[in-house]
Amino acid sequence: MHDTGTGSTGNTAQPSRRTVLAATAGVTAALAAAEPAHAAAPDDSRLRALVSRMTLEEKVGQLFVMRVYGHSATAPDQADIDANLKEIGVRTAAELLAKYRVGGIIYFAWAHNTREPHQIADLSNGIQKASLGLPRGLPVLISTDQEHGIVARVGKPATLFPGAMAVGAGGSRSDARALGRIAGAELRAMGIRQDYSPVADVNVNPANPVIGVRSFGADPRAVSRLVAAEVAGYQGSGVAATAKHFPGHGDTNVDSHTGFPTITHSRELWEQLDAPPFRAAIAAGIDSIMTAHLMVPALDDSGDPATLSRPILTGILRERLGYDGVVVTDSLGMEGVRSKYGDARVPVLALKAGVDQLLNPPDLDLAWNAVLTAVREGELTEARLDESILRVLRLKSKLGLFRSPYVGQGGVDRTVGTRAHLAAADRIAERTTTLLVNEGRLLPLSRRRYPKVLVVGADPASPSGTTGPPTGVLAGALNELGFTATALSTGTAPSAATIARAVAAARDADAVVAATYNVTAGSGQKALVEQLVATGRPVVAVAIRNPYDVAQLPSAPACLAAYSWTDVELRSAARVIAGRVKPRGKLPVPVQRADDPEQVLYPVGYGLSY
Repeated sequence: MHDTGTGSTGNTAQPSRRTVLAATAGVTAALAAAEPAHAAAPDDSRLRALVSRMTLEEKVGQLFVMRVYGHSATAPDQADIDANLKEIGVRTAAELLAKYRVGGIIYFAWAHNTREPHQIADLSNGIQKASLGLPRGLPVLISTDQEHGIVARVGKPATLFPGAMAVGAGGSRSDARALGRIAGAELRAMGIRQDYSPVADVNVNPANPVIGVRSFGADPRAVSRLVAAEVAGYQGSGVAATAKHFPGHGDTNVDSHTGFPTITHSRELWEQLDAPPFRAAIAAGIDSIMTAHLMVPALDDSGDPATLSRPILTGILRERLGYDGVVVTDSLGMEGVRSKYGDARVPVLALKAGVDQLLNPPDLDLAWNAVLTAVREGELTEARLDESILRVLRLKSKLGLFRSPYVGQGGVDRTVGTRAHLAAADRIAERTTTLLVNEGRLLPLSRRRYPKVLVVGADPASPSGTTGPPTGVLAGALNELGFTATALSTGTAPSAATIARAVAAARDADAVVAATYNVTAGSGQKALVEQLVATGRPVVAVAIRNPYDVAQLPSAPACLAAYSWTDVELRSAARVIAGRVKPRGKLPVPVQRADDPEQVLYPVGYGLSY
């Protein structure tokens, strides 16, 4: 999925017991006996009876997972009402549910759904109340993209963990499982029951513009182990995990948000490289799998994206890999799925391919009516819709949504962003920071010898609702560790004048920390580091996104890979620099030489320590 971007929150009171009973009476009566307290297999006969009572319009709605603007299900801000009217033709989430009977809603920060945990819980309750209050009302499966690292929709004060490549550098299945367990518990406390994580793509292309550090790494066996561990963690907390992006998005130099990538792997290479993490996820009991908007000619030579490919989704995923859980598309607003067919054809073709949930179409009315028309005209059968609806209802039942659709504010207080959870995130992060260069044992940096530190570098917009900017977070962490640190933002493309200011400031410091972000051969960031080194001051480069930066910085006497510029990873890098913890991370991807990409500079598993 892509990101395009305190006070009264509405629905502030949790629905009363009487309201809950009234709203859910019909559905709960149908399923109470079918749904034990937690995650047992539901009684299909009862679910099938539920499906049989649905109108065709209700069935079509159950297949869609839709965005909606606003912090409240019934009383969003006027700007969000206007956005909803413009994009969806409704004013609120409650109206969206009444008109289209959608089975799921996805939360985004840019849609103002995720201001803070108590508001999120209220919004979730308001959505459930609105849906369950409808005739034959069903609970809603609320989802979000909470991968951690550079992609997360719920920010502070919720606990934010290192991203996948950092976890890959740590290499610990127990850490991955703990991440899923804690993150899942916090999402569930806020009413979010489906997380579009973990990323199961094996990132073997350093130029990959869309996956990169969102992947656990380049070794399919290591990725498989960590995917399975996170799945166990999330689902053990009662949240549906989602392995993405099937059949594998790790070897592309095209972003499927803006283009249509092609994966040129042979069938044999796909089996060896891309398939293992998805097999591991299926073996771990994964609840849902997300499709990729890309073409894999070796798996389907029709020219269709995998999202619309019956040979891939039914032939391989369902029949060959034996997966019978929920299949959800990546966002239908992405160019990779829209480039060949119009927005009215895409949802119909996706269902014919084997998809169960249609995520975030750009025009819901067009997509909803296209599916409705396809059934009425015989292109899709109602029985085909029933197959997918049954899978979705099984998942809702497994997650406890029929028995307990609402969440309480006490659960938010007890669970979200607790001291113990934040401490666990810090401990996990400390095992991920990777030391790649340490000439003359510059690190750990001595406070006595280098008390005054200048922090310069790139300051990309802070991800995941964290504090930011990165230089400020690094300087603040170093100050807490006993240094006197100041921050000077130089950006991702520093000009000659900006570099000159940084060099002048470096002459008044004892040491320099330079945060780098996707350095290229002709980058101003590379010139910045070179000129800082020329001052004679010790320079520590911290790659705050891709670890490949180190290949472009041969002059830097010390280089660390942090894998993201979220607070938790930057604080860990600062503790490593200061010697409070030893660097323990090992590269989960190889770093090629800048002057000869066919040669490996640092292999998978490389990492120094003190």
